Amino acid sequence: MKLQFLGGAREVGRSAILVNDSLLLDYGMLTGNPPQYPVASPEPDAVVVSHGHLDHVGAVPTLLSGDRRPPIHWTPPTQELALTLARDTLKLHGGTYDCPFTETHVQRMTQVSNPHGYGEPFEAAGHEVTLYNAGHIPGSAHVLVDDGDTRLLYTADFHLDEEDGGDVVGQRLVPGSTDRPDADVVICESTYADVEHDPRGEVERRFVESLQTTMWEGGTVVVPAFAIGRTQEMLLICEAHDLPCYVDGMGKQVTRMLRNHPEFVRDADALRRAKSHARFVTGRNGQRKRIAKQNTVIVTTSGMLSGGPAMTYIPEVRADPTNKITMTGYQVEGTPGRDLLERGSAEIDGRIMPISAQAESYDFSAHADHDGLREFLSAYEASEILVNHGDNCENFAAELREDGYEASAPEVGQVVEV
Repeated sequence: MKLQFLGGAREVGRSAILVNDSLLLDYGMLTGNPPQYPVASPEPDAVVVSHGHLDHVGAVPTLLSGDRRPPIHWTPPTQELALTLARDTLKLHGGTYDCPFTETHVQRMTQVSNPHGYGEPFEAAGHEVTLYNAGHIPGSAHVLVDDGDTRLLYTADFHLDEEDGGDVVGQRLVPGSTDRPDADVVICESTYADVEHDPRGEVERRFVESLQTTMWEGGTVVVPAFAIGRTQEMLLICEAHDLPCYVDGMGKQVTRMLRNHPEFVRDADALRRAKSHARFVTGRNGQRKRIAKQNTVIVTTSGMLSGGPAMTYIPEVRADPTNKITMTGYQVEGTPGRDLLERGSAEIDGRIMPISAQAESYDFSAHADHDGLREFLSAYEASEILVNHGDNCENFAAELREDGYEASAPEVGQVVEV
Protein backbone atom coordinates (compact mmCIF):
# COMPACT_ATOMS: atom_id res chain seq x y z
CA MET A 1 0.00 0.00 0.00
CA LYS A 2 1.29 3.43 -0.97
CA LEU A 3 0.55 6.42 1.28
CA GLN A 4 1.25 10.05 0.44
CA PHE A 5 0.91 12.63 3.22
CA LEU A 6 -0.36 15.83 1.61
CA GLY A 7 -0.99 17.62 4.91
CA GLY A 8 -1.47 17.07 8.63
CA ALA A 9 1.93 15.41 9.08
CA ARG A 10 3.98 16.90 11.93
CA GLU A 11 1.34 19.63 12.10
CA VAL A 12 -2.28 20.17 13.14
CA GLY A 13 -4.41 21.18 10.20
CA ARG A 14 -5.01 20.53 6.46
CA SER A 15 -5.21 16.75 6.94
CA ALA A 16 -4.99 14.85 3.65
CA ILE A 17 -3.66 11.36 2.89
CA LEU A 18 -3.69 9.78 -0.58
CA VAL A 19 -3.87 5.97 -0.60
CA ASN A 20 -2.60 4.04 -3.65
CA ASP A 21 -2.91 7.21 -5.78
CA SER A 22 -6.67 6.70 -5.89
CA LEU A 23 -8.37 7.01 -2.49
CA LEU A 24 -8.15 10.30 -0.59
CA LEU A 25 -8.64 10.36 3.18
CA ASP A 26 -9.73 13.86 4.26
CA TYR A 27 -8.89 17.13 2.53
CA GLY A 28 -8.77 19.93 5.06
CA MET A 29 -7.47 23.43 5.47
CA LEU A 30 -5.37 25.16 8.10
CA THR A 31 -7.08 28.39 9.07
CA GLY A 32 -4.83 31.41 9.31
CA ASN A 33 -3.76 34.48 7.40
CA PRO A 34 -3.38 33.28 4.75
CA PRO A 35 -5.03 29.85 5.11
CA GLN A 36 -2.98 26.81 4.12
CA TYR A 37 -4.12 23.88 2.00
CA PRO A 38 -2.73 20.41 1.22
CA VAL A 39 0.51 20.53 -0.75
CA ALA A 40 -0.92 18.85 -3.86
CA SER A 41 -4.18 18.88 -5.81
CA PRO A 42 -4.88 15.17 -6.33
CA GLU A 43 -7.51 13.77 -8.66
CA PRO A 44 -8.72 10.80 -6.59
CA ASP A 45 -11.22 8.20 -7.72
CA ALA A 46 -13.00 8.53 -4.35
CA VAL A 47 -12.81 10.50 -1.11
CA VAL A 48 -13.51 9.41 2.46
CA VAL A 49 -13.96 12.16 5.08
CA SER A 50 -13.45 11.27 8.73
CA HIS A 51 -15.42 14.11 10.33
CA GLY A 52 -16.83 17.59 9.93
CA HIS A 53 -14.10 19.92 11.16
CA LEU A 54 -12.41 22.46 8.86
CA ASP A 55 -8.95 20.94 9.21
CA HIS A 56 -10.30 17.67 7.78
CA VAL A 57 -13.04 18.73 5.36
CA GLY A 58 -12.52 22.43 4.61
CA ALA A 59 -10.91 22.01 1.17
CA VAL A 60 -13.10 19.16 -0.11
CA PRO A 61 -15.19 21.40 -2.44
CA THR A 62 -12.04 22.19 -4.45
CA LEU A 63 -11.86 18.51 -5.48
CA LEU A 64 -15.01 19.05 -7.56
CA SER A 65 -13.67 21.63 -10.01
CA GLY A 66 -13.77 21.16 -13.77
CA ASP A 67 -15.28 17.85 -14.75
CA ARG A 68 -14.04 15.98 -11.67
CA ARG A 69 -16.78 14.26 -9.67
CA PRO A 70 -15.18 11.75 -7.26
CA PRO A 71 -17.75 10.20 -4.91
CA ILE A 72 -17.44 11.42 -1.31
CA HIS A 73 -18.06 8.93 1.50
CA TRP A 74 -18.86 10.02 5.07
CA THR A 75 -21.43 9.63 7.82
CA PRO A 76 -24.72 11.61 7.55
CA PRO A 77 -23.73 14.18 10.22
CA THR A 78 -20.34 14.71 8.56
CA GLN A 79 -22.07 15.40 5.25
CA GLU A 80 -24.27 18.07 6.81
CA LEU A 81 -21.45 19.61 8.82
CA ALA A 82 -19.24 19.75 5.71
CA LEU A 83 -21.94 21.63 3.82
CA THR A 84 -22.49 24.00 6.75
CA LEU A 85 -18.77 24.78 6.98
CA ALA A 86 -18.42 25.25 3.23
CA ARG A 87 -21.31 27.69 3.11
CA ASP A 88 -19.95 29.56 6.11
CA THR A 89 -16.56 29.85 4.37
CA LEU A 90 -18.33 31.23 1.30
CA LYS A 91 -20.23 33.70 3.46
CA LEU A 92 -17.05 34.94 5.14
CA HIS A 93 -14.52 34.74 2.31
CA GLY A 94 -16.35 34.02 -0.95
CA GLY A 95 -14.65 35.52 -3.99
CA THR A 96 -11.32 36.06 -2.20
CA TYR A 97 -8.02 34.20 -1.97
CA ASP A 98 -9.18 32.79 1.36
CA CYS A 99 -11.91 30.75 -0.38
CA PRO A 100 -10.74 28.69 -3.40
CA PHE A 101 -14.21 27.36 -4.29
CA THR A 102 -17.64 28.65 -5.26
CA GLU A 103 -21.28 27.88 -4.52
CA THR A 104 -21.26 25.61 -7.57
CA HIS A 105 -18.60 23.39 -5.98
CA VAL A 106 -20.62 23.22 -2.77
CA GLN A 107 -23.75 22.18 -4.65
CA ARG A 108 -21.76 19.41 -6.34
CA MET A 109 -20.89 17.99 -2.91
CA THR A 110 -24.53 16.98 -2.45
CA GLN A 111 -24.56 15.32 -5.90
CA VAL A 112 -21.62 13.02 -5.17
CA SER A 113 -22.37 12.36 -1.49
CA ASN A 114 -22.52 8.77 -0.22
CA PRO A 115 -23.50 8.61 3.48
CA HIS A 116 -22.74 5.49 5.55
CA GLY A 117 -23.39 4.32 9.09
CA TYR A 118 -20.78 2.85 11.42
CA GLY A 119 -19.71 -0.74 10.76
CA GLU A 120 -21.14 -0.86 7.22
CA PRO A 121 -18.42 -1.89 4.69
CA PHE A 122 -18.50 -0.16 1.30
CA GLU A 123 -16.34 0.01 -1.82
CA ALA A 124 -14.36 3.13 -2.65
CA ALA A 125 -11.77 3.37 -5.43
CA GLY A 126 -11.24 -0.40 -5.38
CA HIS A 127 -10.81 -0.55 -1.60
CA GLU A 128 -13.10 -1.99 1.06
CA VAL A 129 -13.75 0.76 3.60
CA THR A 130 -15.49 0.66 6.98
CA LEU A 131 -16.20 3.55 9.35
CA TYR A 132 -16.13 3.19 13.15
CA ASN A 133 -17.14 5.64 15.88
CA ALA A 134 -14.17 7.82 16.85
CA GLY A 135 -15.88 9.54 19.81
CA HIS A 136 -14.69 13.01 18.73
CA ILE A 137 -17.83 14.78 17.48
CA PRO A 138 -21.13 13.38 16.14
CA GLY A 139 -20.42 11.38 12.99
CA SER A 140 -16.65 11.32 13.49
CA ALA A 141 -15.02 8.12 12.28
CA HIS A 142 -11.97 5.93 12.33
CA VAL A 143 -11.49 4.80 8.72
CA LEU A 144 -10.45 1.20 7.98
CA VAL A 145 -9.12 0.70 4.44
CA ASP A 146 -8.42 -2.76 2.97
CA ASP A 147 -6.81 -3.01 -0.48
CA GLY A 148 -6.67 -6.81 -0.39
CA ASP A 149 -3.06 -6.91 0.80
CA THR A 150 -2.91 -4.38 3.66
CA ARG A 151 -5.41 -3.22 6.26
CA LEU A 152 -4.91 0.44 7.14
CA LEU A 153 -6.60 2.12 10.10
CA TYR A 154 -6.72 5.91 9.94
CA THR A 155 -7.75 7.03 13.42
CA ALA A 156 -8.40 10.66 12.47
CA ASP A 157 -9.31 12.65 15.62
CA PHE A 158 -10.66 10.53 18.47
CA HIS A 159 -11.59 10.56 22.14
CA LEU A 160 -11.96 7.85 24.77
CA ASP A 161 -14.25 7.60 27.78
CA GLU A 162 -12.59 7.27 31.18
CA GLU A 163 -13.46 5.87 34.59
CA ASP A 164 -14.13 8.16 37.54
CA GLY A 165 -14.83 6.37 40.80
CA GLY A 166 -16.10 3.34 38.91
CA ASP A 167 -18.37 5.40 36.66
CA VAL A 168 -17.75 5.83 32.94
CA VAL A 169 -17.18 9.53 32.21
CA GLY A 170 -16.63 11.24 28.90
CA GLN A 171 -18.16 13.81 26.67
CA ARG A 172 -21.87 14.24 27.26
CA LEU A 173 -22.44 14.65 23.51
CA VAL A 174 -20.88 11.48 22.07
CA PRO A 175 -19.66 8.16 23.50
CA GLY A 176 -15.93 7.49 23.35
CA SER A 177 -14.27 5.26 20.78
CA THR A 178 -14.39 1.54 21.59
CA ASP A 179 -13.90 -0.25 18.24
CA ARG A 180 -10.46 -1.74 17.60
CA PRO A 181 -10.56 -3.38 14.15
CA ASP A 182 -7.59 -5.50 13.09
CA ALA A 183 -5.05 -3.47 11.12
CA ASP A 184 -1.55 -3.95 9.73
CA VAL A 185 -0.85 -0.21 9.72
CA VAL A 186 -2.26 2.57 11.92
CA ILE A 187 -2.09 6.27 11.11
CA CYS A 188 -2.62 7.75 14.56
CA GLU A 189 -3.36 11.34 15.55
CA SER A 190 -1.18 12.83 18.28
CA THR A 191 -2.68 16.26 19.00
CA TYR A 192 -2.31 15.86 22.78
CA ALA A 193 0.48 13.27 22.85
CA ASP A 194 2.42 15.35 25.40
CA VAL A 195 -0.57 16.26 27.59
CA GLU A 196 -2.50 14.51 30.36
CA HIS A 197 -6.02 15.87 30.64
CA ASP A 198 -7.52 16.41 34.07
CA PRO A 199 -10.34 13.95 34.80
CA ARG A 200 -13.38 14.98 32.80
CA GLY A 201 -15.72 14.97 35.78
CA GLU A 202 -13.37 17.24 37.74
CA VAL A 203 -13.13 19.74 34.86
CA GLU A 204 -16.91 19.89 34.58
CA ARG A 205 -17.33 20.35 38.35
CA ARG A 206 -14.88 23.27 38.42
CA PHE A 207 -16.51 24.83 35.37
CA VAL A 208 -20.02 24.61 36.80
CA GLU A 209 -18.93 25.99 40.18
CA SER A 210 -17.28 28.94 38.44
CA LEU A 211 -20.41 29.75 36.43
CA GLN A 212 -22.65 29.41 39.48
CA THR A 213 -20.41 31.68 41.55
CA THR A 214 -20.39 34.40 38.89
CA MET A 215 -24.16 34.37 38.54
CA TRP A 216 -24.64 34.38 42.34
CA GLU A 217 -22.48 37.51 42.40
CA GLY A 218 -24.67 39.14 39.74
CA GLY A 219 -22.33 38.69 36.80
CA THR A 220 -22.65 37.51 33.21
CA VAL A 221 -20.61 34.61 31.81
CA VAL A 222 -19.61 34.52 28.14
CA VAL A 223 -18.58 31.02 27.05
CA PRO A 224 -16.78 31.15 23.69
CA ALA A 225 -17.23 27.74 22.09
CA PHE A 226 -16.61 26.06 18.76
CA ALA A 227 -19.87 25.64 16.85
CA ILE A 228 -19.43 21.93 16.19
CA GLY A 229 -19.29 19.71 19.25
CA ARG A 230 -18.22 22.17 21.94
CA THR A 231 -21.34 24.35 21.80
CA GLN A 232 -23.58 21.31 22.23
CA GLU A 233 -21.39 20.00 25.06
CA MET A 234 -21.78 23.31 26.88
CA LEU A 235 -25.56 23.29 26.41
CA LEU A 236 -25.75 19.74 27.79
CA ILE A 237 -23.76 20.80 30.86
CA CYS A 238 -25.94 23.87 31.42
CA GLU A 239 -29.11 21.80 31.22
CA ALA A 240 -27.76 19.09 33.51
CA HIS A 241 -26.91 21.65 36.19
CA ASP A 242 -29.91 23.93 35.57
CA LEU A 243 -27.80 26.90 34.53
CA PRO A 244 -29.75 29.51 32.54
CA CYS A 245 -28.16 29.98 29.15
CA TYR A 246 -28.41 31.53 25.72
CA VAL A 247 -26.82 30.11 22.55
CA ASP A 248 -25.66 32.21 19.62
CA GLY A 249 -23.71 31.87 16.38
CA MET A 250 -23.34 28.90 14.05
CA GLY A 251 -23.75 26.57 17.02
CA LYS A 252 -27.51 27.20 16.83
CA GLN A 253 -27.73 25.69 13.34
CA VAL A 254 -25.48 22.76 14.26
CA THR A 255 -27.52 22.01 17.39
CA ARG A 256 -30.75 21.90 15.40
CA MET A 257 -29.15 19.67 12.77
CA LEU A 258 -27.78 17.14 15.27
CA ARG A 259 -31.26 16.62 16.66
CA ASN A 260 -31.97 14.88 13.34
CA HIS A 261 -29.25 12.28 13.92
CA PRO A 262 -30.06 10.68 17.29
CA GLU A 263 -28.06 7.53 16.52
CA PHE A 264 -24.83 9.57 16.41
CA VAL A 265 -25.07 11.10 19.90
CA ARG A 266 -24.76 9.55 23.34
CA ASP A 267 -28.20 10.56 24.63
CA ALA A 268 -30.70 11.98 22.14
CA ASP A 269 -33.18 12.81 24.90
CA ALA A 270 -30.55 14.79 26.81
CA LEU A 271 -29.71 16.75 23.65
CA ARG A 272 -33.40 17.47 23.12
CA ARG A 273 -33.68 18.77 26.69
CA ALA A 274 -30.53 20.86 26.27
CA LYS A 275 -31.89 22.44 23.09
CA SER A 276 -35.18 23.23 24.82
CA HIS A 277 -33.41 24.58 27.91
CA ALA A 278 -31.22 27.03 25.96
CA ARG A 279 -32.65 30.24 24.54
CA PHE A 280 -31.68 30.78 20.91
CA VAL A 281 -30.58 34.34 20.11
CA THR A 282 -31.98 35.96 16.98
CA GLY A 283 -29.71 39.01 17.10
CA ARG A 284 -32.50 41.38 16.18
CA ASN A 285 -33.00 44.92 17.51
CA GLY A 286 -30.04 45.03 19.87
CA GLN A 287 -30.97 41.74 21.54
CA ARG A 288 -27.34 40.78 22.15
CA LYS A 289 -26.52 43.94 24.08
CA ARG A 290 -29.56 43.41 26.29
CA ILE A 291 -28.63 39.78 26.94
CA ALA A 292 -25.08 40.80 27.88
CA LYS A 293 -26.52 42.73 30.83
CA GLN A 294 -28.45 39.74 32.17
CA ASN A 295 -27.42 37.41 34.97
CA THR A 296 -26.89 34.42 32.67
CA VAL A 297 -24.55 32.22 30.61
CA ILE A 298 -24.01 33.00 26.92
CA VAL A 299 -22.57 30.19 24.77
CA THR A 300 -21.38 31.70 21.51
CA THR A 301 -18.95 31.50 18.64
CA SER A 302 -16.20 31.95 17.94
CA GLY A 303 -14.27 29.64 20.21
CA MET A 304 -11.08 31.72 19.91
CA LEU A 305 -12.75 35.16 19.87
CA SER A 306 -11.76 35.64 16.23
CA GLY A 307 -15.25 36.51 14.98
CA GLY A 308 -18.93 35.72 15.36
CA PRO A 309 -21.37 37.14 17.94
CA ALA A 310 -18.59 37.12 20.55
CA MET A 311 -17.52 40.40 18.91
CA THR A 312 -20.68 41.95 20.35
CA TYR A 313 -20.73 40.27 23.77
CA ILE A 314 -17.09 40.78 24.81
CA PRO A 315 -17.13 44.60 24.56
CA GLU A 316 -20.35 44.64 26.58
CA VAL A 317 -19.03 42.54 29.50
CA ARG A 318 -15.33 43.44 29.47
CA ALA A 319 -15.32 46.38 31.92
CA ASP A 320 -16.90 44.65 34.94
CA PRO A 321 -14.65 42.31 36.96
CA THR A 322 -17.74 40.53 38.24
CA ASN A 323 -18.29 39.17 34.73
CA LYS A 324 -16.40 36.21 33.36
CA ILE A 325 -15.15 34.87 30.02
CA THR A 326 -14.55 31.12 30.13
CA MET A 327 -12.57 29.62 27.26
CA THR A 328 -13.50 25.99 26.59
CA GLY A 329 -11.03 24.93 23.93
CA TYR A 330 -7.42 25.24 22.82
CA GLN A 331 -6.43 28.79 21.92
CA VAL A 332 -4.02 28.98 18.98
CA GLU A 333 -1.10 31.35 19.45
CA GLY A 334 -1.86 34.78 18.01
CA THR A 335 -5.64 34.53 18.38
CA PRO A 336 -7.59 37.01 20.52
CA GLY A 337 -8.54 34.18 22.88
CA ARG A 338 -4.90 33.34 23.53
CA ASP A 339 -4.05 37.04 24.00
CA LEU A 340 -6.87 37.40 26.53
CA LEU A 341 -5.60 34.53 28.65
CA GLU A 342 -1.96 35.63 28.51
CA ARG A 343 -2.21 39.44 28.56
CA GLY A 344 -5.67 40.40 29.76
CA SER A 345 -6.47 42.21 26.53
CA ALA A 346 -7.63 41.17 23.07
CA GLU A 347 -8.13 42.59 19.60
CA ILE A 348 -11.88 42.75 19.04
CA ASP A 349 -13.13 44.11 15.71
CA GLY A 350 -9.79 45.75 15.01
CA ARG A 351 -9.38 47.41 18.42
CA ILE A 352 -7.13 46.28 21.27
CA MET A 353 -9.40 46.17 24.30
CA PRO A 354 -8.26 45.85 27.92
CA ILE A 355 -10.56 43.36 29.62
CA SER A 356 -11.32 43.61 33.33
CA ALA A 357 -13.75 40.68 33.29
CA GLN A 358 -12.23 37.52 34.70
CA ALA A 359 -10.79 35.15 32.06
CA GLU A 360 -10.56 31.41 32.69
CA SER A 361 -9.72 28.36 30.61
CA TYR A 362 -11.11 24.82 30.88
CA ASP A 363 -9.84 21.76 29.05
CA PHE A 364 -12.89 20.18 27.43
CA SER A 365 -10.78 18.64 24.69
CA ALA A 366 -12.42 16.09 22.41
CA HIS A 367 -9.04 14.47 21.66
CA ALA A 368 -7.39 11.58 23.46
CA ASP A 369 -4.50 12.66 25.68
CA HIS A 370 -1.17 10.85 26.08
CA ASP A 371 -2.60 8.05 28.21
CA GLY A 372 -5.60 7.70 25.91
CA LEU A 373 -3.39 7.41 22.84
CA ARG A 374 -1.28 4.75 24.53
CA GLU A 375 -4.39 2.88 25.66
CA PHE A 376 -5.73 2.90 22.11
CA LEU A 377 -2.43 1.82 20.56
CA SER A 378 -2.02 -1.03 23.05
CA ALA A 379 -4.33 -2.98 20.71
CA TYR A 380 -1.85 -2.45 17.86
CA GLU A 381 1.53 -3.46 19.30
CA ALA A 382 2.18 -5.70 16.28
CA SER A 383 1.15 -3.05 13.73
CA GLU A 384 3.22 -0.37 12.04
CA ILE A 385 2.34 3.03 13.55
CA LEU A 386 2.54 6.26 11.55
CA VAL A 387 2.12 9.27 13.84
CA ASN A 388 0.48 12.40 12.41
CA HIS A 389 -1.75 15.39 13.32
CA GLY A 390 0.36 16.85 16.11
CA ASP A 391 3.05 19.37 16.95
CA ASN A 392 5.36 16.74 18.48
CA CYS A 393 4.84 13.74 16.21
CA GLU A 394 8.53 12.83 16.14
CA ASN A 395 8.80 12.72 19.93
CA PHE A 396 5.73 10.52 20.28
CA ALA A 397 6.98 8.16 17.56
CA ALA A 398 10.35 7.94 19.37
CA GLU A 399 8.57 7.10 22.63
CA LEU A 400 6.65 4.32 20.87
CA ARG A 401 9.85 2.91 19.35
CA GLU A 402 11.48 2.82 22.80
CA ASP A 403 8.56 0.67 23.93
CA GLY A 404 8.93 -1.80 21.07
CA TYR A 405 6.57 -0.41 18.44
CA GLU A 406 7.50 0.02 14.80
CA ALA A 407 6.71 3.72 14.63
CA SER A 408 7.64 6.77 12.58
CA ALA A 409 6.40 10.31 11.91
CA PRO A 410 6.11 11.06 8.17
CA GLU A 411 6.61 14.59 6.86
CA VAL A 412 4.30 16.59 4.64
CA GLY A 413 4.77 15.50 1.05
CA GLN A 414 6.42 12.20 2.00
CA VAL A 415 5.44 8.94 0.31
CA VAL A 416 5.46 5.84 2.52
CA GLU A 417 5.18 2.24 1.32
CA VAL A 418 3.60 -0.10 3.87
